Amino acid sequence: MKLLVITQKVDKNDPILGFFHRWLEEFTKHVEQMTVICLEKGEHRLPGVKVLSLGKEEGRSRLKYVWRFYKYLWQERKNYEAVFVHMNPVYIILAGFWWKISRKSIYLWYTHRQVDLKLRIAEKFVHKIFTAAEESLGLLTPKKIVMGHGIDLEKFNCFGQKKQSNRLVILHVGRLTKIKNCIVLLNTAELLKKKGVSFELKFVGGPVTLEDQDYLKFLQEFVKQAKLESFVQFVGFVSNDKMPHYYYQADLTVNLAPTGGIDKAVLESMACGVPVVVFNKAFVDYLDQWSSDLLLRDLSPIELSEKIISLVDKKEEIGIDIKEKIKGKIDLSVFVKKLLKEIA
Repeated sequence: MKLLVITQKVDKNDPILGFFHRWLEEFTKHVEQMTVICLEKGEHRLPGVKVLSLGKEEGRSRLKYVWRFYKYLWQERKNYEAVFVHMNPVYIILAGFWWKISRKSIYLWYTHRQVDLKLRIAEKFVHKIFTAAEESLGLLTPKKIVMGHGIDLEKFNCFGQKKQSNRLVILHVGRLTKIKNCIVLLNTAELLKKKGVSFELKFVGGPVTLEDQDYLKFLQEFVKQAKLESFVQFVGFVSNDKMPHYYYQADLTVNLAPTGGIDKAVLESMACGVPVVVFNKAFVDYLDQWSSDLLLRDLSPIELSEKIISLVDKKEEIGIDIKEKIKGKIDLSVFVKKLLKEIA
């Protein structure tokens, strides 16, 4: 199969999209030829793959993005049979009609609860829409295929590393935005402090939008007012390659995003043998027998603080058990083979 992949960014070190570089590496093992069109490119290592950027890293205008996009589609028209678009339906709107009359198979990967007009239009052109969980695609369509997620188990292994802190280390990984309910975690930190728990809370990730930046300032001001400076650290974004170190230094991870998509950070933590307290009920199948220990009923600082304290003595047992049980569900190589089988 000759495959065209369209994505936002190709950069193995990007803290948000760096994981997709590993997807591309796995794709190359199973396709005859692959071309990638991206909005922006950084450091990448994809031998034999043509990576074509629309020029965001060069400061190009949106008009030039579109011009380059059509230029590349025409230039590469004989070099692919199927199109795999990662997350952005706009590309399908721009080229879907042409792909249809050219008899190209069109596939979209999309993991977002919100359904907008762009997604509805794109759905008319695609053969299938892949998503991570039933809850991660709000659009009702017979073209929906639930795939789960793929994690590089070799990278997120953490075997043999040594934890450096004697305090309970709690980790939050991902974009700092209101929907992640980070303030609930800070309220929980305040309760843990009052209960005399010795802990560190690390936020690994940062703001993306201006609204996110305002939210970060709000969180930082809360930390200051609650006198939590010696307990809470805002690390900022970390490259994907360095994340295993942070997971292993943690005793547990907390993710308070609402029910919806399958957050890769949760699966990465599990792959490293670090238990994760979640609010997202889409993770029930991954938590297995430990759901009562790790799944929150409500966004309650009291409930969360109680769960964290109860995990202190059994975090290793839970971490090891979940790590072993989810291997078959999240192995990246298995995931990519399954995905490409749907495309072939």
